[in-house]
Amino acid sequence: MDILVNFIQGGLGSLAAYLAAHVLLCLVPAFFIAGAMTALIPKDIITRFLGRTTPKYLSYPAAALAGSVLAVCSCTIVPIFAGIYKKGAGLGPAITFLFFAPAANILALVYTGGIIGVDLAFARLFLSLAFGIGIGMIMALIFRREDQSHDEATDSMFGGKSKIHRAALILLLMLVALLISGTLKIELLTRTYAQMTIPVSWAQSLQSVLDHLVPFDANKGEEGITVQGLILIFLLASIGITAWKGLENIIEKFSFWTYAALGLTILTLITASLGMNSHSGGFAIQLKGKSFGVIVSLGIIFYLVRFCLNEEEVREWLSETWGFVKKIFPLLIIGVFCVGIIRQIIKPEWIESLAGRNSLLGNFAGVVFGVFMYFPTLVEVPIAKMFLNLGMHRGPLLAYLMADPELSLQSILIISAIIGRFKTWIYVGWVALFSILAGLIYGAWADGASIAKIISYMILIIAVLAFALYWVDCRIRNSASPLIEIKK
Repeated sequence: MDILVNFIQGGLGSLAAYLAAHVLLCLVPAFFIAGAMTALIPKDIITRFLGRTTPKYLSYPAAALAGSVLAVCSCTIVPIFAGIYKKGAGLGPAITFLFFAPAANILALVYTGGIIGVDLAFARLFLSLAFGIGIGMIMALIFRREDQSHDEATDSMFGGKSKIHRAALILLLMLVALLISGTLKIELLTRTYAQMTIPVSWAQSLQSVLDHLVPFDANKGEEGITVQGLILIFLLASIGITAWKGLENIIEKFSFWTYAALGLTILTLITASLGMNSHSGGFAIQLKGKSFGVIVSLGIIFYLVRFCLNEEEVREWLSETWGFVKKIFPLLIIGVFCVGIIRQIIKPEWIESLAGRNSLLGNFAGVVFGVFMYFPTLVEVPIAKMFLNLGMHRGPLLAYLMADPELSLQSILIISAIIGRFKTWIYVGWVALFSILAGLIYGAWADGASIAKIISYMILIIAVLAFALYWVDCRIRNSASPLIEIKK
């Protein structure tokens, strides 16, 4: 019974901490971005750079470049991935975006270089870029006929528009600005510019109760929950109730519940952008740089929605956004809860025995830790530092850093709802394989292997992969039926 209680407490604690600390300023804007891409951006705009027939030398680097500027975790990237894929992006470029954005965005690389070492940051960048493009091309080749069918289906759904509404483009840019201003960790946005203290006696007592209910250990990446987090969870639950009533039939008309849901969303994002902490003197509220960014972005978005977009465009945007929320958010909750339970089982102390050497088993262990010990973006870097101090070899450490943002349990569940279970598991297999290869290659260099030897390994891997792709391509061309038949 005690074990069961610990598991449930671990799952609920993980879920509460995640919702309170990470989901609002990154995931909420991501849903609205995905909805805007689907409802307001013509398919031609997406396919011009990320389409199935776009030249590979353009589409794959464009996908990686688009992902490099978003310093967000995989759970935030997935809705945006869903948006560009639904609107007509080719499977290959979309997969490259999905892989590269959380694994090697600019902020993650800078943070990795500062905490662990510049050599690991460069290895993470180069190998993530090479393998991200490689995985995308492999997926596009294996599922080329399904990709073509998907492209034709998006033509019938979204064809007919070739010019983007200027207000829609500005709206999309402001949603991205909202996402960046709320999540980017730079001094301009994290600095406190003003502070006020509410003299209440209950704040510190409530924080003590929360620390007891949701125990945390910063060394293990457990973040606990604050009074601000509790407020945000309450607001998030309120959004869920009002959105279900106000957005379920939004394509037909607006209602009181629609305005309530949108108003609560604005209030929640502003609350999340503030700094709040409890102390003996009361409850402190801090106005930070990101608060200004969030408020200004929301103000411009409100103006565009009120005066520049017509009601039909707004209803379609909100309808698509709500569709993504219904499809993705429940799976996210299930995944985060399960990860919290699994963390109670997996002990960091196992790392030295499993991943203390640059072996196949050690790198496989690094990938497994990445799947079942998921941490949001940037949090995985200090956790990796902890793993390093516990005895993990630098090779398996890189395998962990490449797998952790990509193969979290909740991400796997969500991706399978977007592209199907079979394609998802093929993707998972390739990511795991390439993460292990990346760890082995970098680990060999860390153990003193010469650059010539490392280059030889890379050439051999590329040659084997190229031959395998050529063989698959020949089989597809010579086959009268699809290589892989999939039932949706």
